[in-house]
Amino acid sequence: MREKFSTIQPTRFVKRSVLTVAVAMMIFLACFSALHAGPLSSDDVKNLVARIREKRAQAPQAQADFVEEKVIHLLNKPITSSGKVWFQAPNKFRREVKGNSPSVTVSDGRQLWIYYPNFKSAEHYSLGKRSPLDAAIATINTALNLENVENIFQISGAKIDNGYDLELTPRSSSTKRMFQMFRLRLNNDLFAERTEMLQPNGDRIVTTYSNQTRAPIAGSTFDFTPPPGTEITTPLGR
Repeated sequence: MREKFSTIQPTRFVKRSVLTVAVAMMIFLACFSALHAGPLSSDDVKNLVARIREKRAQAPQAQADFVEEKVIHLLNKPITSSGKVWFQAPNKFRREVKGNSPSVTVSDGRQLWIYYPNFKSAEHYSLGKRSPLDAAIATINTALNLENVENIFQISGAKIDNGYDLELTPRSSSTKRMFQMFRLRLNNDLFAERTEMLQPNGDRIVTTYSNQTRAPIAGSTFDFTPPPGTEITTPLGR
């Protein structure tokens, strides 16, 4: 069975993939100072956001290896994949999935490509066209740029034995239609170890990370040209 869910619901697939990557990168771009033990107060959250802004300004790029498990309510078994992600603030990213069903998702901030090497096919999405995908990316950019982030997400957290747990809950009904909640786990070195995203239909995506780094990323990482012979589709008609 071809694990290409975008053939069925391309917009939903893209929004889910983009949101997952972006939220993970929001954590990678932060290097938190020590927080108080126990639940975080509102002042702790504000200080945390300020530190994220400061660290993102110092190092606006991040990359990491990942292992991801998708629990989809229409399937009996979870789907597990692994690969690597790259992010460059404010809106460039690349996600490569390895294994039996490889894919490459690339955005330079103006367009987004999803390439399936096994099928020699690619999906192309133009951004900035006021599509549902643009709405999803606008929400992501708000989170990544941390402009009024506390007005969009309710942020809570606590100190745990081996690090910190944070939870982001959307405030608006429109954002809740995209996702219900994010849980983020940081280790004692203050790097993201795990993210969990819950969608309104009950689907759940759990991702664990390793080898995180903020080393410089070549600009060509976010470029994509379909190989010769690739079948190109535009699911949103633009």
